[in-house]
Amino acid sequence: MSAPIILVLGRSGQLARALAERGGGSIVTAGRPDFDLTRPDASERLLDRLRPAAVINAAAYTAVDRAESEPELAFALNRDAPAALARACARAGLPLIHVSTDSVFDGAQDRPYRESDTPRPINVYGASKHAGECAVRDALPSALVARTSWIFGGHGESFVSRLLGWAEGRDRLTIAGDQYGRPTYAPALAEALLTLARRQLDGTVSGGLMHLAGESVLSRAEQARIILEAASRRGRLATAIVPVPSSLHPTPARRPLNAVLDCGLAGRQGLALGPFRGDLAATLDALLGPAMPGERLTA
Repeated sequence: MSAPIILVLGRSGQLARALAERGGGSIVTAGRPDFDLTRPDASERLLDRLRPAAVINAAAYTAVDRAESEPELAFALNRDAPAALARACARAGLPLIHVSTDSVFDGAQDRPYRESDTPRPINVYGASKHAGECAVRDALPSALVARTSWIFGGHGESFVSRLLGWAEGRDRLTIAGDQYGRPTYAPALAEALLTLARRQLDGTVSGGLMHLAGESVLSRAEQARIILEAASRRGRLATAIVPVPSSLHPTPARRPLNAVLDCGLAGRQGLALGPFRGDLAATLDALLGPAMPGERLTA
């Protein structure tokens, strides 16, 4: 018997690509130009045409800084479109996983954020994602909202790929040493989301909130140092990382200093994701090629 079809909203993003790769023939992806999230009737038409067994929404407006000058578009894509999708899933009786972000929190507390903590976003992107969470859960109380953090992988743009570009031809870089989070490997996150979608189908997972992120807690500067040390083992020139306060690199959108998610709930369900070093090795294999003999990263 063939596996049930899981529809993934999003096509070109890191997570959507990882879901398609991990899910194989059971995954159907939909994105622009054939599917326009801004059209009110698009979700219902898509579900009628594809008739999936479950839906994972990995599509979003993710330009954090640009959102400060495009709030209407950010809210249209991160609140209104997921709300329409959730209503369509409710009418069709379909389970839905909606992917959200650590940016719904302000980063002011001194411990990892739990699912029960009150969101207090400090930028337009975070506010639009929190509004999307609320809209999805209002329209479809059985939906599962999965918050994640600092996604990276071998495809698409991430902190890893951007850092490699910044470091090209430079002997030192200043990187924020006061922003902390959990780097999350897109393929590992995809595997966890697919497991949750299958559990929704067999009735062993109910709706609500869940934090899903990588095992390692790092500052951006620590993450950068690990990346560039590993890159040097693949023939890249060494670049020193100098930790600095994030205030020295002002951006249009403020970032939470503490973006660390408490993933205990996911861990108790057997969904613990791996450490950064091990996942970075596979990422750099894709971006730069394999490490030199005897220079493999250890987890």
